[in-house]
Amino acid sequence: MELIIIALLVFLGLVLLTMSVRIIPEYRRLVIFRMGRLLGSKGPGILFLIPFVDRGVMVDLREVFFDVPPQTCITADNASVSIDFLVYDKVIDPVRSVLEVEDFTGAARGLAITTLRAVVGAMDLDDVLSKRDDINRILHEKLDDVTDRWGIRVMAVEIREVVPPRAVEEAMTRQMAAERDRRAVVAQAEGKREATIAVATGDRQAEILKAEGDRQAAILRAEGFALALDEIYKVAQEIDTKTMTLQYLDALKKLGEGAATKFIIPSEFVNLARPLAENAREALREGE
Repeated sequence: MELIIIALLVFLGLVLLTMSVRIIPEYRRLVIFRMGRLLGSKGPGILFLIPFVDRGVMVDLREVFFDVPPQTCITADNASVSIDFLVYDKVIDPVRSVLEVEDFTGAARGLAITTLRAVVGAMDLDDVLSKRDDINRILHEKLDDVTDRWGIRVMAVEIREVVPPRAVEEAMTRQMAAERDRRAVVAQAEGKREATIAVATGDRQAEILKAEGDRQAAILRAEGFALALDEIYKVAQEIDTKTMTLQYLDALKKLGEGAATKFIIPSEFVNLARPLAENAREALREGE
């Protein structure tokens, strides 16, 4: 009998010890109530509670998120759109997160849904589809203003998907196809224009090079003629009257060998022939 009593006492002691000792990790805090009155937030480390007197509520300080399922919203231009998004939040005051709200995750989800519908209802469909960042920012600010009194900070709001009506999706698909066709036509026209410009530029450069070559060739020919005339002039300076007379006689000889019966003798030849005749007479006199 005594052994049974001892065993019961040991078991009861272990139960009370288990109920009184709490180990709090670094990322959690324990909000303690004693006889219903708040004692505060404790942790991390080992804590001792009075069994049946103290009650602790564990609060996680890590950043968490919750998913808001797709919500059908009506835009300012009476178009229905389905939106789902994620909300990231974090407890910054464990005491207020326990005292001010019963289920802060559920409360934040309901607040996010109503806020989303209010924000989307004030925007046109085109803005809803193109301004996700603005919607995220507005939702973040509005949610953070409300959850701050609960000791919760909203870290971010991210829209995952925006689904417009099927008719709008089809119209957007046609619009994108038309835009792609337009860009293709513009790109093709731009390519042709650049090709035409390139060909014209090449032809112009070829004409310029050709003209430059002709100019250089003309300059070289002119320089050649100038050099030739200069050489002729130098040779002519060294030719005396006798040499010129012999040249004329040689020319007359070649004319006489031809079939022509009429000859034109330049008057200069007569003047050149006089010295030759005088030289001939002198030679005859010396021979006598």
